[in-house]
Amino acid sequence: MLRRLTTVLAGLAAALTISLAAPAADYPSHPVTIIVAFTPGGPSDVLARIIGRRLQDILHQPFIIENRPGSGGNIAAEQAAHAAPDGYTLLMGNNSILATNAALYKKLAYDPEKDFVPISLIGTQANILVVNPSVPANTMAELIALAKASPGQLNFASSGFGAAAHLAGELFKTEAKVNIVHVPYKGAAPALNDVMAGHVHMMFATAASVIGLIKSNKVRALAVTTPARTALLPELPTVDELGIKGFDATTWHGLVAPTGTPREVIETLHFAVTAALKDPATRKQLTDLGVDIAGSAPKEFEAYIKSEIPKWTAVVKTSGAQIE
Repeated sequence: MLRRLTTVLAGLAAALTISLAAPAADYPSHPVTIIVAFTPGGPSDVLARIIGRRLQDILHQPFIIENRPGSGGNIAAEQAAHAAPDGYTLLMGNNSILATNAALYKKLAYDPEKDFVPISLIGTQANILVVNPSVPANTMAELIALAKASPGQLNFASSGFGAAAHLAGELFKTEAKVNIVHVPYKGAAPALNDVMAGHVHMMFATAASVIGLIKSNKVRALAVTTPARTALLPELPTVDELGIKGFDATTWHGLVAPTGTPREVIETLHFAVTAALKDPATRKQLTDLGVDIAGSAPKEFEAYIKSEIPKWTAVVKTSGAQIE
């Protein structure tokens, strides 16, 4: 009798397990859309297309990239947040959408913590502190000393008010206790052009955008803003190594889904992303883009997002940056 009862219970447990796995058993059964918050050709777009192609190979359904630029990523985030939570609409999120916009914008039509469930942090991109070669500072320590000797006389460019490059500069100002002036531009390219021309003294620029300029001596690299050195410039020390402990101004990208998406679907997507990031060809494509590959678990990505929000909220508050 006991043996029969054990057998029945085992059968019920197996049936329950199959039932719980059912939402992902035939997922995906039709094309999946990855919403990208920026224009084609930018880092988020290129990264999404690289990952999307590999996910298509692994999961045997098309992964379609839909670009919805505007409002610092908020248009795309709102669309994704209000999509059906079935795993067929995903968002390529980044530090702006999921960590800083809540502090920057007076009103958002989405909640970065409540409206999304993390799938995986795909990778990070280092920001590099670069200066015009005419700036009399060959090290970060010399730059800080120069700024302290002439408060308000040095300036830094960014790709726009509230952009990652701007907030990296604001964090640097706070941590290094220096007074340097922010000069916003409409995009990274014109900002870098003026740094090269000597109209602006410095900038925190993505590694991929300045690697060629560094090698051709058009700008001088002083430090990398990630906690660890970047694979793209392994010889360049971090800001942390050079004395500002705990400094971290990382640009990051991760895949999220609308809250309510079945756990089994999230697990399927995470498994596929992890497999994609282990592929040598995919890894090379991402590394060439300046991405340091992560591939974290959903809970790890969730914890990372939660740690980023208060940090950047404090930076935004200190800087006084706010966008209507």
